[in-house]
Amino acid sequence: MQMADTSMPNSGKNWWSCLTLNNHQVASESVHGARLAQAHLAKKCSSKCSICVEENKECKCKEHESRVAIAATEHHIKRSSSFAHSVINMIGMLIGLGQLSTPYALENGGWASAFLLIGLGIMCTYTSHIMGKCLDEDSSSKTYQDLGEQAFGTKGRVLASTFIYLEIFFALVSYTISLSDNLPLVFAGVHLRLPHLHVTTAQLLTVIAVLVALPSVWLRDLSSISFLSFGGILMSLLIFAMVLSTAIFGGVSANQSIPVLQLRKIPVVSGLYAFSYAGHIVFPNIYTAMKDPSKFTKVSITSFTIVTTLYTCLAFTGAKLFGPAVSSQITLSMPPHQITTKIALWATVLTPMTKYALEFAPFAIQMEQNLPSSMGRWSRTLIRGSVGSILLLLILALALSVPYFQYVLSLTGSLVSVGICLVFPCAFYLKICRRQVSKPVVVLNAVIIIFGVVLGIVGTISSSKSLIQSMQRGKSS
Repeated sequence: MQMADTSMPNSGKNWWSCLTLNNHQVASESVHGARLAQAHLAKKCSSKCSICVEENKECKCKEHESRVAIAATEHHIKRSSSFAHSVINMIGMLIGLGQLSTPYALENGGWASAFLLIGLGIMCTYTSHIMGKCLDEDSSSKTYQDLGEQAFGTKGRVLASTFIYLEIFFALVSYTISLSDNLPLVFAGVHLRLPHLHVTTAQLLTVIAVLVALPSVWLRDLSSISFLSFGGILMSLLIFAMVLSTAIFGGVSANQSIPVLQLRKIPVVSGLYAFSYAGHIVFPNIYTAMKDPSKFTKVSITSFTIVTTLYTCLAFTGAKLFGPAVSSQITLSMPPHQITTKIALWATVLTPMTKYALEFAPFAIQMEQNLPSSMGRWSRTLIRGSVGSILLLLILALALSVPYFQYVLSLTGSLVSVGICLVFPCAFYLKICRRQVSKPVVVLNAVIIIFGVVLGIVGTISSSKSLIQSMQRGKSS
């Protein structure tokens, strides 16, 4: 590897450094929050020990030794992210499942719903900016949960943590549904059956794929799989490129008409759009890792502009190509025998396989930190891996039981993402920075909070109703 580096031109080195993103930064930015919590614990324990020595008391801090050891081995965070690194990190957290559903959302909501997509992008850019302002107020705040606690105490931390874990859980369910939908097309012609079990080939393929990914949740050192996070970015860009290639070279005429506006479908569509911008839980970690945090707002504007442009282009391209026949995932509508479709399908299938360990990591590290200090390393690994395996199998069972991608994604966006991306950041900002906020800014944030709450309630009711109706139809058929 070093030989390759020495022979690489400077421009190549710079390009490669952007791709590698310093390893630990790539490995799911949400992991940083847990690591920082451990570092804080280590510091706390060290200070207690010094106090015990000074006061000539018996030191009881040894009960935290194992936790401190974890912190010492996993805490490697330093301000090393350049502007380019930070933009790539933020884009990587924003791009994902949302891009698969934007053509479906635009077709169902009408071309005028693109203003909602762009408007949400602008509002999320603003809420990202004010999160940076909140972090400026208190340098000890490093994570989304820290902001919740800084604003509203322990209740704020608990609420923020609850929404974060809900978003991770439902996102993994959606990824697994996507896996189940696309696998049969990747392995077209393959027919699997198990005696005495009434399961489809798609379900069996999904079970096999999840079992293949299962060992990854046992990994304690995420640096060994950090490349997977950047791989997810590449897969997303590859899907976008393949859809454009289909439009240009695929022999499919982009002449479908898109309705102007379908108001009755906007609530479901709004949830899909909101989920597309779900990334705020890791923005504090990106801010913390920046060499120059004063550029965080520019990073946010650049990242959201790129992502919103990509989403809008993809939405119009897919809707114009396939019209009313467009699927909830654009890859399912592409011509089945073309090489571009096969590449897009493989990219869609591989993406969930890279997500399980990375998305589970924040919960796993937090859980391990709270285990009894007397427990050995192997016991910790066993508990962590077992809990991760049980959660992953639960996610698999839920995904196979509720295989309705668009409604699960919309429900997640309305129930969870709207709160994380719009409501909470504004509430945190009004509370933390209340002394320096002018009345017009208070009004602006209040409007965003009200808009987010209304959007979330209406979208949750609508997507829940659609999901229940789809499940009832599935049972009757």
